Formats: sequence, C-alpha cells, structure tokens
Amino acid sequence: MTSRLFSPLTVGKLKLSNRIVIAPMCTYSAQDGCMTDWHLIHLGQLALSGAGLLTIEATAVEPEGRITYGDVGLWSDETEQAMARTLESIRRWSDMPIAIQLAHAGRKASTDLPWKGGRQIAPDHANGWQTLSASAAPFADGENPPTALDRAGIERVRTAFADAARRAGRLGIEAVQIHAAHGYLLHQFLSPLSNRREDEYGGSLENRMRLTLEVFDAVREAFPADRPVSVRVSGTDWVEGGWDIGQTIALAQALEARGCDVIHISSGGLDPRQQIPVGPSYQVPLARAVKGAVNMPVVAVGLITDYDQAEAIVGTGDADLIGLARTILYDPRWPWHAAAHLGASVRAPDQYLRSQPRQYRSLFDLEGSAES
Repeated sequence: MTSRLFSPLTVGKLKLSNRIVIAPMCTYSAQDGCMTDWHLIHLGQLALSGAGLLTIEATAVEPEGRITYGDVGLWSDETEQAMARTLESIRRWSDMPIAIQLAHAGRKASTDLPWKGGRQIAPDHANGWQTLSASAAPFADGENPPTALDRAGIERVRTAFADAARRAGRLGIEAVQIHAAHGYLLHQFLSPLSNRREDEYGGSLENRMRLTLEVFDAVREAFPADRPVSVRVSGTDWVEGGWDIGQTIALAQALEARGCDVIHISSGGLDPRQQIPVGPSYQVPLARAVKGAVNMPVVAVGLITDYDQAEAIVGTGDADLIGLARTILYDPRWPWHAAAHLGASVRAPDQYLRSQPRQYRSLFDLEGSAES
C-alpha cells in the first residue's frame, strides 16, 4: 500500500512532497529581533529532514509583539536583512519550501526566556515593555495588566501584519501562517474570556472574529497572490465559557470564504485555568471536526510521535497534514525514519545518500533527492 503520509499535496501553486509540516517552534535566540547563527544551525538542519514544509518560528510583527526579548521579528530593514542571510544559506543546500508564522503576543508578551523561568518582565525593566490586548485583563493574577488597544492601535497592528507579510514576500518565503492561537493577541480578541470590549471588536462572535479576519485580509493582500496564506487557531480554550470548537468552525468557514488556503488546528494557551486532556493525538478530534466543515486542507498537531499514528491521521481523513514540533526537535530525522517504517521514499541531500541503510534500498529514491 502507498503511504498517504508520504503522498504529495499541492496547496495553491505550492507543491509539498509529503504531508509532514515542521510546525513553528520559538527558540528565543534572536538579538533585537534579528536572526543569529543559531537560526542558521537550527533551521538548516531541519531543512535537511525530508519534511514537506519548514515553518519559521513565531515572528513578531512589531517589537511589542514579541513573547520574549529573544524572539525573531520582521518589522524593520535590519530584521529583514538578518532573515535574508539565514535563508540564503539554507536555500543553497535545501529546496524544502519555507513558510513563516507571523505573530503578536499581546498580553503574553514581555516575558523572560523559558529556561530563565519565563515570568513576565515589568515594563520598566531593561528587557520589558508595556503589553497590549483586547482588554485590560492580565493573563495571570499578579501580572502587569495590558493596555486595551484603541482604534489607532488596532490599525497599527493590522498594518504591522501586512508590512511583515510584504517583507516575507520579498524574502521569497513560500507561505505565511497567521498566528491566532495559544492565547496570543488575535486569540485574545477571539475568546470571550479575554475580550471584554463593548465596541465592534467585542461581544458577539462576529465582532470577536473581526480583527482576525481583517488581519487575514490585510496579509492576503500584501503577500504574493500565488503563495498560500494559512491561519493557526486554538480549537478550544479548554475552559468553560471560552472559545470552543463551534466558534472555531465558524471562524474556519469565514476564513475559507475569504481565500484562506490552509487551517492549522491546535488548542489552549489563553487561560491558566485550562484543563487539557493531554495524550497522543489529543487535538486530532478538533482537526477532524473542522475538516468536516471546510474544503481547505487541515493540519493536525499535538503529541504526534509515532509513524503509524501519523499515517492513520492522514490515511483516515482526520486531517490532510500533520505538524511536528517537539517530536522533530527530539528526532530531526523523523521523516526519514517514518518513510523507512512505512515503505516510502524521502528526499535527502547528496552528502547523506550513502547513509541509507541497506535494508531500505529505495528510501532515498524520491525524485529530487540527488538535487543540491
């Protein structure tokens, strides 16, 4: 039987060799928003993994949109030039398509690096700043409350997303993902738990979706028309009275009507009270529900670690693609090993072809494996 996980997929004019997406993973190692040698090493080795698509980590569209002071940004000529240097080196040795996730952390910004505790940093600290959100409600008790965005602030954020998308287009990035999940700014507008506004951006579902849809429209207009734009959402807040799968489906349908090419279904991150039933494939039912309501491709993610598990998600139609994050950090050759297990073929660089195990004689036979 032919592996569905390793079957090609075309999204717009973007051709993926398989259904494995390397999801965006923050590494908190930029300097003033600029990529460093770390990003060349990190993204470079993932670009040799054999996955279908590599996604650059959450990239802030303005300095205040960073989760930490170590986040990557794409808001200036300096950040664009730093990213260009990294991409130029990677593309010299890999033809894997590269996407970027554009993001704004909102009230979850201005925090320390995770390995330094990840706590919020006060606005008057050298590495801190005043955070922004839909309403002046902090993420957790005791934190400095965010400033509720006014009309001018909303317009600035919307423009910042568009400007970053325009820069991504100039860099030749093949796809953009808008981050509207995990409790960051757009999710803060979507969820009734964090959005307490009384204007046209708060209250009803239509109003709470407004900013996400406006940002999508702005990014879609700014990014080259022949390249896909996707959105990542949390399928549920895992808190009673919060954002849920029914609202997610409504958003997905509204995005699809506007020309969204792919939707990526994650969950949680908005409220510390969340009760997440963590386990293998725990978010796949959310992806399955969305897939049943839209025609665009759906990405499933979350504790997908096993080769047969991934094959089953795509093979049974629960989702069209699977996203790997921590799994591929732990095993950067996961696509090779999955292909070997499933009797499929995968791309590998010329320099690594002789590593093919003798029992998997067709592992690196995929057309294009010998291209460098």
